[in-house]
Amino acid sequence: MTSDPTQFDFEIPARPEYLSLVRSLVVEAAEMDASLSRERIEDFKVAVSEATTNAIEAHARACRDDSIRIRCTLFDDRLEFHITDRGYGFYPDQIQVLPEPDDPSRLNFERGLGIYLMRILSDKVEIQSGPDGTEVYLAIDLSNNNSNS
Repeated sequence: MTSDPTQFDFEIPARPEYLSLVRSLVVEAAEMDASLSRERIEDFKVAVSEATTNAIEAHARACRDDSIRIRCTLFDDRLEFHITDRGYGFYPDQIQVLPEPDDPSRLNFERGLGIYLMRILSDKVEIQSGPDGTEVYLAIDLSNNNSNS
């Protein structure tokens, strides 16, 4: 691989049927680094899929027809995805704290695992949100691809 990053920018309609396209992009981008394990690729695919699903739902709640923007960048040491929506935004630090997934009381909640999954299946997660939309940054470290942070 060269020291110059490989970058893909694209937009998808805010509809669930486009999730498979995003998942395919994650796999294709991740497979550009032969050292990534299949498990690591699948984990990151779930994280990016969760962020994209949240963006699709944000557009639906805001009745927006805008596209969701996705940027994929492959560096020598990491793979990054930026998922940007134009929904109403939210305050990530005010998300309701839910019981751990293995806690029996967790069954009382239908939703709420998306950000949790992004955080355990990616090495770095940043969420910037405001009234004009949300950008989620997800990255995995290619030099240490056997662990999740």
